Amino acid sequence: QVQLVESGGVLVQAGGSLRLSCANVGRTSGTYSMGWFRQAPGKEREIVAAITWGGGITYYADSVKGRFTISRDNAKKMVYLELNSLKPQDTATYYCAAGGPTRTLLDRRSQYSYWGQGTQVTVSS
Repeated sequence: QVQLVESGGVLVQAGGSLRLSCANVGRTSGTYSMGWFRQAPGKEREIVAAITWGGGITYYADSVKGRFTISRDNAKKMVYLELNSLKPQDTATYYCAAGGPTRTLLDRRSQYSYWGQGTQVTVSS
């Protein structure tokens, strides 16, 4: 069983930085591809970043390339999202998700089976 818990969402000023964390507190620690998604009010949930189980391949949405960094620590069953140069349009609820077991990169929402409860990021102008 995969059970994901996000943390780290806060209110931050534009241009600021923060790090989101996602812990897999379930009993399963298989080869899951991980992703971060976000959903703003009135909008669909969109992928922000994804990473393969080995960490060697990553994917970023064009809107966050060069500003966000996804990483993982399999020994700790943790996934992180570093957010830099934040903009008001980054305001959203951020969700961690797991798909697999697989060693391939998953870049579509439909490929993910397990979701966290979300953590709110608010960027003030």
